[in-house]
Amino acid sequence: MSQPPLFSPARQRAQRDRIASQPAGADFLAPIIAETLLDRLAMVTRDFSRTLLIGAHDAALIAHLRGIGSNLTLLEAGPALAANTGAIVGEADSIDLPFGRFDLIVWPGGLDAINDVPGALVRLRALLAPDGLLLGAFVGDGSLPRLRRATMTEDVRPVARLHPQIDLAAMGNLLQRTGFTLPVVDVDTLTVRYGDWFGLVRDLRAAGLSSRLSPAPPPLTRDEAARIAAAFAAEADPDGRIAETFRLIHFSGWAPHPDQPQPARRGSGTASLADALKPKS
Repeated sequence: MSQPPLFSPARQRAQRDRIASQPAGADFLAPIIAETLLDRLAMVTRDFSRTLLIGAHDAALIAHLRGIGSNLTLLEAGPALAANTGAIVGEADSIDLPFGRFDLIVWPGGLDAINDVPGALVRLRALLAPDGLLLGAFVGDGSLPRLRRATMTEDVRPVARLHPQIDLAAMGNLLQRTGFTLPVVDVDTLTVRYGDWFGLVRDLRAAGLSSRLSPAPPPLTRDEAARIAAAFAAEADPDGRIAETFRLIHFSGWAPHPDQPQPARRGSGTASLADALKPKS
């Protein structure tokens, strides 16, 4: 018997389409992630002529990728948002495009909220030409600790409301298991200070980071919302503001190619670690 899906694709589409109706700049995370990905891309000394961008609402990222001469294809889950940007409507774990079509795939958020993460990575690797690059980021393990504690406060129904999170080591293992070479995974920690719980909720909705769990958790009652808000406020700094943490996990991996650097064969070393650690006389 197959397991029921953890996330609802319908809720994902609705969340993405909500972005289309927001004022510019409402999603504060998108430009931060985009800037970091572009900085990392600038360190790669090769040209990419065919690029796939998953999640197409950041105008600056789209413009930059087009500006470097890349033939850019956009993939977007939300139909309304896709219509605004000329994107293909679809999701990363079910995209149906010819294998080997892209030199570069950029995924600035969302890997942590799909039902088949390994399957999506296998599919994206197949879409890459040999020596093609996958470059992405997502909100990872250790994020939103104060919000998580607040939702577990007394007299709030003990139901899952926040997504499980992928940690740094698991992401590195996933890249290796799904056939990527030269995987790199690291984390940036972003601290954002809020006046109250409601401000954090507004930011999460604007960034498309509200719950996609299936089935949807029951709506909070007014009393439960007040208890969560009070528990969140209880963690305030002396100035009354609450510091919340976003851990942005960045990852990259390459489609295999014979000319890529290869790790040395185990046991092939000629220098002794013990000798190297001996104190010099």
